[in-house]
Amino acid sequence: MPSHRVTTTVMIDRPTVDRIMDAANIVDVVSEFVTLRKSGANYKGLCPFHNERTPSFYVSPARNICKCFSCGKGGTPVSFLMEHEQMTYPEALRWLAKKYNIEIQERELSQEEKDAESKRESMFIVNEWAASYFEDILHNHVDGVAIGMQYFRSRGIRDDIIRKFRLGFDLPDRFALPKEAKRKGYQKEFLLSTGLCYERENRGTEASEERENENRNTQGSLVDRFAGRVIFPWIGISGKVVAFGGRKLDQATKGVQQKYVNSPDSEIYHKEQNLYGIYQAKKAIAQLNCVYMVEGYTDVISMHQCGIENVVANSGTALSNHQIRMLRRFTTNIVLLYDGDEAGIHAAMRGTDMLLAEGMNIKVLLLPDGDDPDSFARKHTAADFKKYIEEHQTDFIQFKSDVLLRGVTDPIKRSEAISSIVKSVSVIPDQIVRATYIADCAHRLGINEATLISTMNKMIRGEKEENRKREERQREGAQGTAVSVENVGSPAQSSIQRPQTSIHQSSTNTSVEDLLIRMVIRYGEQVIYRDVVTDDGGTVNLTVAQYVSIDLGADDLHFTHPLYNRILEEAVAHSGEEDFKASDFFSRHHDVAVSQLAVDMLIDRVQLSKSLQMTVDEESLRNEVEHLVLDFRLDYVKAHLRTLRTQIAQSDSNSEQWSQLCMDMKKMMDLRNAMAKKLGMDIII
Repeated sequence: MPSHRVTTTVMIDRPTVDRIMDAANIVDVVSEFVTLRKSGANYKGLCPFHNERTPSFYVSPARNICKCFSCGKGGTPVSFLMEHEQMTYPEALRWLAKKYNIEIQERELSQEEKDAESKRESMFIVNEWAASYFEDILHNHVDGVAIGMQYFRSRGIRDDIIRKFRLGFDLPDRFALPKEAKRKGYQKEFLLSTGLCYERENRGTEASEERENENRNTQGSLVDRFAGRVIFPWIGISGKVVAFGGRKLDQATKGVQQKYVNSPDSEIYHKEQNLYGIYQAKKAIAQLNCVYMVEGYTDVISMHQCGIENVVANSGTALSNHQIRMLRRFTTNIVLLYDGDEAGIHAAMRGTDMLLAEGMNIKVLLLPDGDDPDSFARKHTAADFKKYIEEHQTDFIQFKSDVLLRGVTDPIKRSEAISSIVKSVSVIPDQIVRATYIADCAHRLGINEATLISTMNKMIRGEKEENRKREERQREGAQGTAVSVENVGSPAQSSIQRPQTSIHQSSTNTSVEDLLIRMVIRYGEQVIYRDVVTDDGGTVNLTVAQYVSIDLGADDLHFTHPLYNRILEEAVAHSGEEDFKASDFFSRHHDVAVSQLAVDMLIDRVQLSKSLQMTVDEESLRNEVEHLVLDFRLDYVKAHLRTLRTQIAQSDSNSEQWSQLCMDMKKMMDLRNAMAKKLGMDIII
């Protein structure tokens, strides 16, 4: 159900959708999330949908679509956003409208459409409202200005930075937020699912019970999770508020273990998958080809204020593969920037091997004792801070050597420390980089290089063997719970019914159906027959889509994939329209399954120069379509022959049915041979 009584009662009208589609540039949109490099007429980068080290994600400005030739994902600007940001179709359109300053024109939703609004969209709406609510209190409420703003002022944070990070303040009254949420029309369900509030079962003291009961009645028993705290919104990579962090004020933290409270995990927020500051930092990271990793909110904010914007924080959690891969879309260079105490050293150490395994180039900088990035940034200009980083950052070998070998004289402990360093080198995926680091280790540590190589190779073999055993255990477990294939529904029974075969797969995996529907999507509106005489004596021109539909319809033939039939029907229905272009129509289709299939059929991995590209004239296009239709018919006849053979084998040779089947068999064989002759096939088996 929707979370707001106004925002979910309307939807974007068709003319506005068309304006958004016309304005949306695939390179601009994808560049918000992926670092792209020019590659001929296209752009390419690391796929944001799966982990890879060699770019296989292509963006075509000419067709305004993108495609990964490894995992197969991609699409139009809208479908890319839907897949990458887990947005609904309306959410993606609104994102693009905001980006291109297009005013949204909306219409009233039907009841059925209201019921279809997603829970995720409602949660984002509630979070956006809450962020604005906290901001408004900070800037306009007397307590917000006197308490919250005073706190940020005491930390030296400027107004422009407060606005940039959407910092806020939450009133100490634990029931003020749920009361205001109810007044604005937001539902209890989404205040709970986002973690803004929680339900408290136990009652207060007898003296305060009556007053709190009155407050509870505003939203049941909801209690504001962040009451009395300054607020740090977590803004996702697409600019949507996904969660919040709340800090107790300094005077309230004495003797308190937990200064910060964060939103719990939800459908739109997983702490190990998000990085604080990524939205504000992503452009600077891509431009500078480097990212600084710090620990806390204020570290990020102070560095921005200092003029260093390519910085993010993992906010006290152990670094995860998901976070590393998110950063790797923008850069492979990372500097771990922590304070020099024991906790800072431990934080730098624990993420090193994971970063190396993902192909990141690591530098480490520990700030002087007593300073964290927040305090250091407030003491220095951006130029001084950057100079200090350049002069004091070290590579991970030097860092681990300093930490593990400083003051160590015991041979066993020294051996263990060196093994730990070699272990880190062994996880690096690039062989040349590994060899370079091993040579460097040998020189720095005074150890024979051959010894280090032998040790590293043993570690690599051991890891491979462990992975092999793990896979075997997984296979054995899967076999123990395997389900008979006969009991599994066919792909055609899926809700989307999108065929899995890609037109870009090898010819052995590409059916005639795929090739034929590809022609419809690419050239469906183009005329291939002119002045065809009709039954009433008139003449018409036939497009690719119309010819395919008429030819197959004459014998009531259909594609096996329902989506293909739907595309053909729509292409025929729009063929008479003057501005209809099949490739644009289907790639921008409101049905994601249709637009995704169109993208698969439209984009070519190999882009030939204009001088080498074949010209698609009317005659060659007609010949190609005719040939494919004949191939389709031949495939149909062959399939029918197989069915007839089975039926003949199962029937009584003396029955009337057997005789009829044999006659049908003879007709089908004659038809097959006639079509084969047309196609230039001399031998029929």
